[in-house]
Amino acid sequence: MPAQPPTLSISVRRLALLLGGLAMFGPFSIDTIFPAFPSIGAQFGADKLAMQQTISVYLVAYALMSVVHGPLSDAIGRRKVILGGLIVFAIASAGCALSKDLPTLLAFRALQGLSSGVGLIVGRAVIRDVLHGDDAQRLMSQVSMIFGVAPAVAPVIGGWILGWSHWPAIFWFLVVFAVVLLVSTWRMLPETHLPDARLPLVPRRLLRDYVAIVVNPRFQRLAAASAFNFAALWVYIASAPAFVLDILKLTEREFGWFFVPMISGMILGAFVSGRSAGKVSGERLVAIGFGCSAVAILLNLGYNLLVDVPRVPWAVLPMMLNAFGIALVFPIVTLAILDMYPRQRGSASSLQAFTSLVLNAFIAGVLSPWISDRALWLVGSAVVFLAIAYAFWRWELRVSRTRMGEGPPTVPGETL
Repeated sequence: MPAQPPTLSISVRRLALLLGGLAMFGPFSIDTIFPAFPSIGAQFGADKLAMQQTISVYLVAYALMSVVHGPLSDAIGRRKVILGGLIVFAIASAGCALSKDLPTLLAFRALQGLSSGVGLIVGRAVIRDVLHGDDAQRLMSQVSMIFGVAPAVAPVIGGWILGWSHWPAIFWFLVVFAVVLLVSTWRMLPETHLPDARLPLVPRRLLRDYVAIVVNPRFQRLAAASAFNFAALWVYIASAPAFVLDILKLTEREFGWFFVPMISGMILGAFVSGRSAGKVSGERLVAIGFGCSAVAILLNLGYNLLVDVPRVPWAVLPMMLNAFGIALVFPIVTLAILDMYPRQRGSASSLQAFTSLVLNAFIAGVLSPWISDRALWLVGSAVVFLAIAYAFWRWELRVSRTRMGEGPPTVPGETL
C-alpha cells in the first residue's frame, strides 16, 4: 500500500468537510436558480425551453472541461487546480449577476460550468491519494453526505433570496460561497499529489491515455452503470422547476418538498455506506442499492398510475428511497474505477464525470423539456435508466466472475 503523503496535515474529518464543501458548489450552481426561473424568464422574455438551456449550457461546459481537470491535477497538483477553478467560478458568478440579457447569462453560465468541476472531480482524486480500501470508502461516503446537502438546501436558499431581493442576488451568493471556499482551501488543503508521482501534461500522451481508458470495456461498464443509475434521479432534478411548480402546484419557496426527502435519502445512504465499509461486501451493498432504487421507482410508478394529480408527500417520498439506493452504489463503483488507474486517478475521475455529465446534459437539454409536463413520463424515464444501469452492472459481474473463476472480491479498492 502506498505511503500516506507527508504533506497531509489536516484531519480526515476536516478534509471531509472541505472536500464536501468543494463538491457542493457544482450542485449549488444548478439548483439555487431553480426558483428564479419564472422571474429570469419574464425579464429576458424567455420561455421554459429557453430557460432550460441555462442548465444544459452549464452541463455541456462542465462535461467538456471535466476531461481537463483530472489530468491537469495529475500534472501540476490537486491544490493549484482547485484554487484556480474557484477563482474562475467566482468571476463567472459575478458575470451572471450582472447579465442584462439571456445570451450574456448563458455565456457566463458556460464559464461557471468550465470551472465548477474542480471540486468534485479533483476531490475524488484527493481522497484516493491519501486513503485506501475501507478508509477510502468511509471518506468517500462522508463527502457524499455533505455533498448531498447541496441540492436540498440550494433551491430553498434561492427561494429565500428571492423573498427579499431579485434574482441577481442568487449569483452574488454564489460569489460569496466561492470566496469562502477559496480561503478555506488556501489555508487548509495540503498538496496530496506529490511531485515525484506527477505525470507530464503532454497532449499526445494524454490523448493516448484517454483513449486507453475509454476503450477499456470494464471502464465502460462501470461508468455506464454509475451514470445511468444517477440518471434515474437526475431526470427529476433537471425537471424540478416544471415538476414542482407545474405538476405539484407548489410555489417558488416550496422546492424543499421535492429536494429535502430526496437528499435525506442520499445522506442516509452515504452514512450507511460508510458504516458498512469492511463489514458488508461491496457487491452486496451495490445489490442492496439497486434493490432499493427498483422498489422506489415501482412505488412511484404505481402511485402515478392510480392518481390523476400527484400531491406531496406521496409524489416525492419514493425518491427518498431511490436516492438512498444510489448513495449505496456510487462509492463502490467510483473507487473501483479509480483503482483501475493508480497513476492516473485524475484522468479516470475526469472520464467518469464526463460520461455522467454528457448523459445529464442530454437529459436536461433534450429529454426534460419534452417529458417534464407529465409525471408519468418522468417516472417512465426513470424506470428505463435504472434498468440500463442494472444491466451494465450485471454484465460487469458476469465478466469478472468468468475472468477470476469466482465471485468478485468484496473489499473496495480491489477488482470487483
